[in-house]
Amino acid sequence: MCITLWIVITVTFMLMHAIPGDPLSRLARELPPQIKVNYYEKYGLDKPVIGQYFIYIKNIIHGDLGESLTNPGRGVKETIQKYAPVTAILGFQSIVIGFFVGNILGIIAALNRNKWTDYLVMIIALLGVSIPSFVLAALLQYVFTVQNVWLPTTGWSGFSYTILPSIALSFSVFATYARFMRTSCLDVIGQDYILTAKAKGVSKLSLIWNHITRNAILPSITILGPQLANIMVGSFVIERIFAIPGIGTNFVSSISNRDYTMIMGMTIFYAALYIFAILIVDVLYSIVDPRIRLNGEKR
Repeated sequence: MCITLWIVITVTFMLMHAIPGDPLSRLARELPPQIKVNYYEKYGLDKPVIGQYFIYIKNIIHGDLGESLTNPGRGVKETIQKYAPVTAILGFQSIVIGFFVGNILGIIAALNRNKWTDYLVMIIALLGVSIPSFVLAALLQYVFTVQNVWLPTTGWSGFSYTILPSIALSFSVFATYARFMRTSCLDVIGQDYILTAKAKGVSKLSLIWNHITRNAILPSITILGPQLANIMVGSFVIERIFAIPGIGTNFVSSISNRDYTMIMGMTIFYAALYIFAILIVDVLYSIVDPRIRLNGEKR
């Protein structure tokens, strides 16, 4: 995990500094020469790139992500701590909706293969994969604000403000899970132990939960980690559309302003989140399927 995070930090740092110019060139353009020199020296931009890199790595080891270059006095760590929870709420709600709705629809489609239910679920899944989240967000705003004022569509002040953006984010998520779960369930249904369970008179509910779902859900758990990180990143546009004060807005503005420290801090945050999510997925494997052991133990 540490090696992966170090590689992400190194690649991001070098790519940013490979672009001509620097974030202070525009701000320091009108300053006197000596003040400009002091300004560059304060942020270490007067040193070679490799020197700046080692200084940054040293600061990270001590837990210091620095402060914004374009907004002096605004700490990167404090910015993440302030705005990340807002994005996390949207991401968590979207994942929960997408995971459960998608898996349930996938199971229903598999149990009704080649029937109208199966075709309906697959059409919905195809639409979910094809329609961009920002298009769906605009449609939701039109339906629930322009046509009928049922739910607030901009701002952040209570649970009702999270409903529409969570639905917009979760649409592609549950479409993905529905397709994965349908395919996995169809594979499990054709196994011999399912025929044996039916022959023993196992109830339909027990057959679906204990024999089909628990064995078919592993692929869904596999993509749970990447989906969590993708939802956090995918919320950037949604936050803009619904005027939500999340971390995505700050990330986009930092990129346009070439705010090195803010870009690095948020990249590290997302990379760490992604890596941690993968670790959680590995642990969930052994919980869902006891036959899996993380330490190579044989039974």
